Amino acid sequence: MRIGIIGLGRMGSNIAVRLTRHGHDVVLHDRTPEVTEKTVARCEPGLAQGAATYEEMVEQLGASKGKGKDGSGSQERRIVWIMLPAGEVTENAVHKMGNLLGKGDIIIDGGNTYYKDDIRRAEALAAKGIDYVDVGTSGGVWGLDRGYCMMYGGAPEAAEHIDPILKALAPGRGDIPRTPDRKPHTHNARAEEGYLYCGKAGSGHFVKMIHNGIEYGLMQAYAEGFDVLKSKNSMRLPENERYDFNLADVAEVWRRGSVVSSWLLDLTAEALARSDDLTGFSGEVSDSGEGRWSIEAAIEEDVPVPVMTAALFARFRSRSGNTFAEKALSAMRFGFGGHVERK
Repeated sequence: MRIGIIGLGRMGSNIAVRLTRHGHDVVLHDRTPEVTEKTVARCEPGLAQGAATYEEMVEQLGASKGKGKDGSGSQERRIVWIMLPAGEVTENAVHKMGNLLGKGDIIIDGGNTYYKDDIRRAEALAAKGIDYVDVGTSGGVWGLDRGYCMMYGGAPEAAEHIDPILKALAPGRGDIPRTPDRKPHTHNARAEEGYLYCGKAGSGHFVKMIHNGIEYGLMQAYAEGFDVLKSKNSMRLPENERYDFNLADVAEVWRRGSVVSSWLLDLTAEALARSDDLTGFSGEVSDSGEGRWSIEAAIEEDVPVPVMTAALFARFRSRSGNTFAEKALSAMRFGFGGHVERK
C-alpha cells in the first residue's frame, strides 16, 4: 500500500523504514527537510520519497477514488499517518490534512492523543467523508526491529482497509506461546499478532492511555524497590544491618525466572550495568499526559486507582528534588523511548 507519514521523530522515522521493509510505499514529510532526507535514505530503495509540504504529499499520494456505492474501499484511497506530539501540533496537522483530502480518504493519528479529541475530530472529518483512525502505538525506539504493539479505533471499514499497514508494523506472534483457552470465536486473532481493533473512534487511544497509566505504576514499583536496596547500606542504619548490594547483579538475577521479570526490568538492568549509581540521569521525570488522563478517566468512572495516582505524583515531586528512584525512572524512560530528562 501507499501511505503518507507526517512527523519523522524517533518513532515516525522507524515506522516509515519498517513499512518499506514490508514492501509498502511511503511519502514522507517532516518540518525539517534534512530529517526527511535522512529517513528516505534509511528506507528500502525505491519505496520512499520526500514531500516538502502537505500539499505535495497529497499530490504524490495520487487521486483518491474513495468509496464505491456499496461502501467498499479501493486501493487508491489516500492514507496519511500523523506521528506528532499530542496537542496543538497534531491538531493543526489533522485540520490541514482534513482540508486537503477528500471523500474516502483516511487520516491516522498514531501519537498519544487524548481520546476525547479523537471523538471530536472523527465527527468533524466524517462530515467531509474522511475516515479518522486513532492508533495507540507502543514500542518506542525498539519498534523498528521488535515491531509495534498497536491499539486502534475508528470506523470498522476504514480499520479493515489499513490492516496491511498495521500487520506490517505489528510484531507478529514470534516465539511468545499462545495463551491457553483463547477461543477463536470470542477472542480477536489479531491480538495474538500484536495489534487490536478496539471499537469506535477514540477507543484505541483510550486503551493506550490506560496502558501508559499502568506503565507509570510498574516503573514506580521497580524504581522504589531499587532505591530501598541501594539505601540498605546507609550510615543511618546499624552496621550489622547494612548490606552493600550490587544492583546490576540483583536486576540481572531477577530477569531470569523471576515473577517480576519484564522488559522494563531488562532496561533497568542494562542501565545499572553501565553505571551502578545511574550517573548521567537527572532524576527529574517528565510525564507526557497519559498518566493524568488515565486518572481523570478513573475519576469519571468512580474507579479507585491509588497506584497510578501515586506514580504520577511521584513524577511531580521528582522535579523539586529527586532520589535514586527517580534516576531509575529516567533510565527506564530513556531505555524504551529515548526520552532525555532535563538536567
